Amino acid sequence: MKRQPEPDLMDDPAQARAYARADFSEAHEAFVAYFRERFPDFQAGEVIDLGCGPADAAIRYCRAYPSVRLLGVDGAETMLALGLAAVEEAALAERIELDQRYLPDSTLPGDCFDAVISNSLLHHLDDPLVLWQTVKQVGKAGTPVMVMDLRRPASVVEAMQLVGTHAAGAPSILQRDFYNSLLAAYRIQEVKRQLFKTDLDHFRVEEVGDRHMLIWGML
Repeated sequence: MKRQPEPDLMDDPAQARAYARADFSEAHEAFVAYFRERFPDFQAGEVIDLGCGPADAAIRYCRAYPSVRLLGVDGAETMLALGLAAVEEAALAERIELDQRYLPDSTLPGDCFDAVISNSLLHHLDDPLVLWQTVKQVGKAGTPVMVMDLRRPASVVEAMQLVGTHAAGAPSILQRDFYNSLLAAYRIQEVKRQLFKTDLDHFRVEEVGDRHMLIWGML
């Protein structure tokens, strides 16, 4: 099935509110657990979250790593507003900063982050090399990097089945977005080609679960 791009930004207010209210606890807790399993020596430092959305994954990450300070960047103003409220409610405003940025952004601090994470941004990018170039821009040598994203199913039928399995009880707007995101996602071989083009082909790419992939390694 050919990739069907979707908009770069999720900035519709109704869409953003539905996304912020949805229960992504299982996927986001898994994201943190995957990072801990793959980088057991990492404990503290400055972390950047590329495409942080309403900051749920960032909050969970910072709770798991109490010695981390995190900068979350996202291009969607509405998502960031919801994220700021969530950060305040979690009493993590001293450790989590959110900033509106649209990638690529040459003004992002370079070579200064001790870890780079990203969850569910890659499939939004029509030029996926932007993500990998930004990863190289912001991370130090030796920095652990982990990206989690959807992987595109083989057919529309399979995409609909995944929506039925994972979003049957979700609002219709989230079901629609999940379906569109599955169609916009990249496949593992496509991601490997992206990494080759950006000299990151030493990163590992692996399937996790029935719909996600992990891309991880050290800069």
